[in-house]
Amino acid sequence: MKFRPLHDRVVVKRIEAEEKTAGGIIVPDSAKEKPSQGEVIAVGPGGRDESGKLIPIDLQVGDRVLFGKWSGTEVKIDGKELLIIKESDIMGVLTGTSASKKAA
Repeated sequence: MKFRPLHDRVVVKRIEAEEKTAGGIIVPDSAKEKPSQGEVIAVGPGGRDESGKLIPIDLQVGDRVLFGKWSGTEVKIDGKELLIIKESDIMGVLTGTSASKKAA
């Protein structure tokens, strides 16, 4: 199933956190926090200003982004857990990662 977000919304797939700490300690599932990084899967057309002019989104499919811990709405599409987030809830794009090198 294809999903196209509306307006200034973005569909993000969470990127799983490391299972080990820098010191080599394995973190159990019950102690893990949900990751706050993800890969953009789909992008809406953008929002509109007061005059009705379309303001395009500054993100592209494949961008690796950082978002707030409680941002977005969790949904399950085709068995995949995804987040639908407003563009304004995304803090920034991570550069110099393998995901952003593919897009460049």
